[in-house]
Amino acid sequence: MSVFWLALAAFAIGTEGFVIAGLLPSIATDLSISVPAAGQLVTAYALTYAVGSPILAVTLNNIDRRTVLALALTTFIAGNLAAMVASNYALLLASRMLMALGSGLCMPTALAVSVAVASPERRGRAVALVTSGLTVATVIGVPLGNLVGSLFGWRATFAMVAVIGAVALAGLLLGLPKGLPHNTASLADRLVVARHSNVLIALVITVLWALGGFTVFTYFAVPLHGLGFDASQISLALLVFGGAAAIGNMLGGVLADRLGTMTTAALGLAGMASALILHSLVLKLMPGQAHYAVLGAIFLWGISGWAFYPAQIASIIRIEPQAAMIALSLNASSMYLGFAIGGALGGAVLATLSPNDLGWIGGSSVAASLLVHLARGWQARPKPVKIAG
Repeated sequence: MSVFWLALAAFAIGTEGFVIAGLLPSIATDLSISVPAAGQLVTAYALTYAVGSPILAVTLNNIDRRTVLALALTTFIAGNLAAMVASNYALLLASRMLMALGSGLCMPTALAVSVAVASPERRGRAVALVTSGLTVATVIGVPLGNLVGSLFGWRATFAMVAVIGAVALAGLLLGLPKGLPHNTASLADRLVVARHSNVLIALVITVLWALGGFTVFTYFAVPLHGLGFDASQISLALLVFGGAAAIGNMLGGVLADRLGTMTTAALGLAGMASALILHSLVLKLMPGQAHYAVLGAIFLWGISGWAFYPAQIASIIRIEPQAAMIALSLNASSMYLGFAIGGALGGAVLATLSPNDLGWIGGSSVAASLLVHLARGWQARPKPVKIAG
C-alpha cells in the first residue's frame, strides 16, 4: 500500500510538470507578459530540477528517507500554493523553481523507497508502479488540470495539484514504515558515484532517450494540425499516447523482472526509435490520409518509450545499490536535461525544416541511445576463459 502513495506523489508531480504547457497562454494574458516569456516557466523548472536534484540527494543522503519524502512533498506543495497566489511573473517563476526542488528530491527518493519496501522478485514492478504515476498523469491529470484551469482559472490548477500532493503526503506519513535504510557513505564515496563509468554511460542513454522523445512531444500538436486534426482529435491523440505510456510502463516493469533490464531496455529503445521515424514517414508519404497511421505510430511510441524507463531505473539501481538515491537523482537530472535540449532542438527543426521532420530527428536520437546501450551490454558480457595448453 505504501507504494501506492509513492505513485500518487508521482502523479501530482507529473500532472504539474506537464499541465503547465496548456496554461501558458492564460498565464501570459493574466500577468501581461508574452507567451515566450511564460515559456521560461518551463525552462526554469527543468533546469532547477536538473541541477537541484543531485545536490539535494547528496546533501540529504544520510537522512531517513521517510523524512526526506515528507520534506520534498512539503516543498512541492508550498511551491504550488505560492504559484496560486503569485501576483507577478517573478514570484510565479520563483514558485516554479521551488516546485522543481521538491520534485527533484521526491522522485528519486520515491523510486529508491519503492525498491527498499519491495521483495527482490517484485522490485521491477514496484518501480513501474511509482513511475506509472507520471504516465497516468498524462492520461488523467493533465486533461483534468486543463479543464480546471479553463473553468476556474490557471491558479485553480495549482491549488488542485497542491491538494493531491497533500493527500499523498498524508498517506506516506501514515503508511511508510519508520527507519527506512539510508546511506552512510562519505562525501568522497558519493562523488565516486557520479564518476562511475557505468553510471555515466547510463546517464548518456537517458539523455538521448529523453531528448528524442521531447523533440517531438514538445510540439506534439503542430504536425497534427497540418493533417487537419481539430482540438478533440488532438486530445484523442494525447489520450492514445498517455494510455500507451501507462501500459508500456507496467509492461516494462514485468519484462524487466522476467527478461532482464538490458533486454527490456533495448526492446523499448528499438520500438521507440522505429515509432518516431515512422511518425515522420507517415506524415511525409501519406499526407491527408495518415490519421490512423499516425495514431498507430503514437501508440507504439508511448508503449515502447515508457517500457524502457522502469528497466533503465532498475538497471541504474543495480549499478550502485548502496547509493541508489544519488544515482537515481542523477538519472532524473539527465532526463530533464534531455527534455530541455529536446524542446530546443524541436524548435530549431520547426524554424529550419518542417513539423514532419520532428519524428526522424527525434528517432535518430533514440537510435543513438540504443547504440550506446548495446555497446554497454557488449562490453559487460562475460568474457570466455582461455585455457592454456
